[in-house]
Amino acid sequence: MNSKIKSENNDFLFEAILQLRTIEECYDFFEDLCTVTEIKSISQRIVVAKMLRDKRVYSEIVAKTGASTATISRVNRSLQYGCNGYEAIFERVEEKKKNEAE
Repeated sequence: MNSKIKSENNDFLFEAILQLRTIEECYDFFEDLCTVTEIKSISQRIVVAKMLRDKRVYSEIVAKTGASTATISRVNRSLQYGCNGYEAIFERVEEKKKNEAE
């Protein structure tokens, strides 16, 4: 856990997110919570992370996502030196897809 962001407010936020059960609930909650720009920025970062994980080059990531090279670099640092949060989610999403395909 990253102690730099640990707080009672963030605990409350993350507990709330863990209560969401469907994609539609996520859309409703995040539309109420965030601006459209904030949601787009967050979703852009996770797509960038997935593309970096899949060994895509910066120029392809820029072309597909519109992310700046600074954003790509920041996400890349998180992938390399972060808390493995992206990796945990990617593994769970892949596992879910695998189970649904069986």
